[in-house]
Amino acid sequence: MTRTLTRKPSTPEATALYDIPGPVTRRRHLLYGIASTVLIVALFGWIVHLLFETDQFTAQKWTPFEYKGIQELLLRGLGNTLKAFAYAAVLSLALGAVLAVGRLSEHRALRWISTVLVEFFRAMPVLVMIFFIFVALKVQPLPALVAGLTLYNGSVLAEVLRTGINAVDRGQREAAYALGMRKTQVTTYVLAPQAVRAMLPTIISQLVVALKDTSLGYLITYEEFLHAGKLIASNLDYDLPFIPVVMVISPIYIGMCMLLSWFATWVAERERRNLKTGAVGVAPADPGTLLPGGR
Repeated sequence: MTRTLTRKPSTPEATALYDIPGPVTRRRHLLYGIASTVLIVALFGWIVHLLFETDQFTAQKWTPFEYKGIQELLLRGLGNTLKAFAYAAVLSLALGAVLAVGRLSEHRALRWISTVLVEFFRAMPVLVMIFFIFVALKVQPLPALVAGLTLYNGSVLAEVLRTGINAVDRGQREAAYALGMRKTQVTTYVLAPQAVRAMLPTIISQLVVALKDTSLGYLITYEEFLHAGKLIASNLDYDLPFIPVVMVISPIYIGMCMLLSWFATWVAERERRNLKTGAVGVAPADPGTLLPGGR
């Protein structure tokens, strides 16, 4: 006599942290989702209605974007924004690496100096630093903006890199020292690459913050993207097209930030694919010398 065993379909099991929702709960969650969607659509429709009520889509307010001079002004402002961001990103990464190494140094004086610099520039508002460099030190707008962004973001990246290095498995460090490597070699060739790979999403996220903070340049008359939009929005000849300018500039800023975020995701996935996880080939064993008494 044979017994036929039927396997029950797998169902999710409740855990200590999560209870499986029942039919009533699932129905309630569905209602919450539908209500939230309706509210979001209603809010969006109300905003569009207000824009039409205040004549934000009239031809007069959108006419400036048809002129070549206005287009060149926006493109020049966008180029200045990207230039400031490129300088700030490179210098922030360099400063962050230097301060991270200083905080990990065995020399107490160097470690204390790096710690004071990191904590001071992290606590100082970016706008205050930019204004101080521009007004008190009488620096030109672009260097003042880049310096302020570099000091703040570099100090934040220093903490990110230091945390990533300290998070590497201790066995990696001990194995490198066992091979006779010096501390500089251990940090450069063993710890730093693993830390950068692990903290890469956080590093890119901080660069996104630097990109958004370039808009502070318009406060010190730096002709970046937001400054160009302000010049267009304050034009009385076109009935102060403030909302159209926001609707043109905002998607570009959002698109650049999303592009950086996508780049971070792409690099992280590429690094995971490039990890060498394949088996290592082992040569066949050769006959060795027999032990005493062996045959």
